[in-house]
Amino acid sequence: MQKLNTDPRIAGKFSGDRAWSLVAVAVLWALYAFVFVEVKDYLGDQQVVWTLAAFGGLVLLFNTAAILAMVAHLSEEREEIYGLDLHYIDLAKKKSFS
Repeated sequence: MQKLNTDPRIAGKFSGDRAWSLVAVAVLWALYAFVFVEVKDYLGDQQVVWTLAAFGGLVLLFNTAAILAMVAHLSEEREEIYGLDLHYIDLAKKKSFS
């Protein structure tokens, strides 16, 4: 059962982390595509090109799945994860003001 957000900062921190995770996935895909396009002319044999494409695709698949699983975990446990972060941020602020 999911708890209701008691602190609106939790939703903000989660949405920021989710957005940056998706940006990271998009940048990863763009970098792999750029490198593949730039390198494929130097590979020579067509089998090497297909092997590089297949294994690069697997790396992209696994990295994307890992990031999406991380976002799903953050979504399920956001109260515990972000609540603890915010607790220590609040404590640090209290210490700096006293």
